[in-house]
Amino acid sequence: MTARPGRPAPEPAGTLPVARVAVDVPLPHLDRLFDYLVPESLAASAGPGCRVRVRFAGRLTSGFVIERVAASTHPGRLAFLARLVSPEPVLTPEIASLARAVADRYGGTLADVLRLAVPPRHARVEAEQAGSGRAAGAPGTPVAPGDDGPPEVAGPAGPPAPPDPAGWSRYPTGSSFLDALAAGRSPRAVWTALPGPVELPGPLELPGQPGPVSPAMPPGPRNCAAPAWPAEIAAACAATVASGRGALVVVPDARDLALVDAALAAALGPGGHVTLSAQAGPAQRYRSWLAVRRGQVRVVAGTRSAVFAPLADLGLAVIWDDGDDLHAEPRAPYPHARDVLALRAHRTGAGLLIGGYARTAEAAHLLATGWARPLAADRATVRERAPLVLTAGQDSELARDQAATTARMPMAVLRAAREALTAGPVLFQVPRRGYLAAVACRRCGARIRCGACSGPVALAGRGQDARCGWCGSAAPGTCPACGGAGLRALITGADRTAEELARAFPGVPVRTSRGAEVLSSVPDSPAIVIATPGAEPRPGAGYAAAVLLDGWALLGRPSLRAAEEALRRWLNAAALVRARPQGGKVLVLAEPALAVVQALVRWDPAGHADRELAERTELGFPPAVRMAAIAGQDRLVGDLLAAVRLPGQADVLGPVEVGGDQQAAAPGEVRYLIRVPSGEGTALAMALRAGLAERSARKDQGTVRVQLDPVELI
Repeated sequence: MTARPGRPAPEPAGTLPVARVAVDVPLPHLDRLFDYLVPESLAASAGPGCRVRVRFAGRLTSGFVIERVAASTHPGRLAFLARLVSPEPVLTPEIASLARAVADRYGGTLADVLRLAVPPRHARVEAEQAGSGRAAGAPGTPVAPGDDGPPEVAGPAGPPAPPDPAGWSRYPTGSSFLDALAAGRSPRAVWTALPGPVELPGPLELPGQPGPVSPAMPPGPRNCAAPAWPAEIAAACAATVASGRGALVVVPDARDLALVDAALAAALGPGGHVTLSAQAGPAQRYRSWLAVRRGQVRVVAGTRSAVFAPLADLGLAVIWDDGDDLHAEPRAPYPHARDVLALRAHRTGAGLLIGGYARTAEAAHLLATGWARPLAADRATVRERAPLVLTAGQDSELARDQAATTARMPMAVLRAAREALTAGPVLFQVPRRGYLAAVACRRCGARIRCGACSGPVALAGRGQDARCGWCGSAAPGTCPACGGAGLRALITGADRTAEELARAFPGVPVRTSRGAEVLSSVPDSPAIVIATPGAEPRPGAGYAAAVLLDGWALLGRPSLRAAEEALRRWLNAAALVRARPQGGKVLVLAEPALAVVQALVRWDPAGHADRELAERTELGFPPAVRMAAIAGQDRLVGDLLAAVRLPGQADVLGPVEVGGDQQAAAPGEVRYLIRVPSGEGTALAMALRAGLAERSARKDQGTVRVQLDPVELI
């Protein structure tokens, strides 16, 4: 705030006249707090956590007041706050401190993390008077995206009833886990969930969005089966609330959020929780977020960004399916939801529950260090609840049929699917979308690539021309290797699979679920359901069988996590199949001798995760170590590494040329990997940030990207 001509200069506030402000400037060399004077007119309203506008480098810039102090250590003259955007204290001290810790862990700036932590302001929503009706975001009150109407807000009438321990009683330590939460303790567990559906009373709806999850849901019964894990998470949240504390649940996507939303509504009653999701629209999302900030609800469920929900007195943080790449933030500084929740639980003394059908190496690492405890069912219960898993190579008929060993869908698999169709729907999981994701020369078998950019050539549909998946150019008319003109399928997608199965099963309905056309559920009547991983619709009473096609496509990915990710996708699909006593079967088409296939056959995600962790520890890969990836032009990255002081045990690997398949890659880019022991991870992050700060201060040209703990290393 500056004095206008003819007006007296503002006077500083009489009490705590200096505001320390986190200015919204992402430049690394400016990643610190700046001191501003608080004018007397804003002395009572510009408190910690408020949004303000300040004059910074000659421009008005947004920021947050972090604290008010009596004096500044800055020797020069201080400017006044330009204006107060809102007196609402949207940034709590706990979240501000967490944001700083996340920035330090990932080598980012506080400004970047605060953009992820605090949603944009919605002035009309912020001005609404809270105090009547039910809580914002309560289930059953959909609000159209962008709606600014005043909500009816009221917290829950009282503490919830004691949670039903029936689901958790299937685990030897499940009841004690609930008891610990209800008693105010903070257990930390890695939970291997049992498969199996439970019946829901009606269709699922997305928070803040009327109608079912997908308008493409086929006609028939609207009831669908829900897995047991949402009710078990809701019971854990209810136990936490009963102890007077809050609970936070983070799931990968809107489909899982709809399940958790329904389960929390049943366990906590109306107004007992809110959901935070982009599906609700900016106004409704900010309304729900404010309800959390104002202490009107104690339970929050949401997707990735909900890890920063400003819950007071957090007692339990839950993350479901932590191996899903949707939990990894694609914007700088690229934090992972699991790691942020673990950091938050450690800093606040809260409990943590990492759950899923599969188990990641990172979760196994937490168990190995003793920071968390396993929470899993015994083998007898697993055998009772899981379907029977078979591999194509173990069938005696396939052993006699040599051609079946190379067929994409052997006759024995089709026969098993035909038998299962008499009992209900059959799921076919296909790793790729589209029609033909890759094609080869019919004569010599060489893969066809674009003549302009060398990109992969694909066929979008029957009767269409083959085109490049990168630049869209038409495919070459003849094979560059042999001159042949014909094409054959190399990688078959979901659409082509649907055509093949429609011919194999005439008269049977064939439904596809992939990409933007994801089905939420299917009826129990016989049908063929083709789905890509993660898009499998939920059947009424479980699939009669599931066929996991093209295992080589998942296992052959050039990724450190290929086997782990394949098992996760297989288990998530197999969990939708009826249990073994009800005749449920899963057929996986992959090499039976592989350890990951055997882990699926035994339904042993814990054993596979332990094996993965042991191998990565021996080879020096995450999570046994912390690792940073640095990408950019060779000279720029080399200059950065030469300027920083890396930790003493840092091991620099590279450079390697960044492949053209990576979207962020530019011509001539290289990448270095730096690994250090886990205890030196933060030191590595801060050293690299200091190097980026020097480049920023010198205004060096060019971009160097630094990412700590990248999801993909290859």
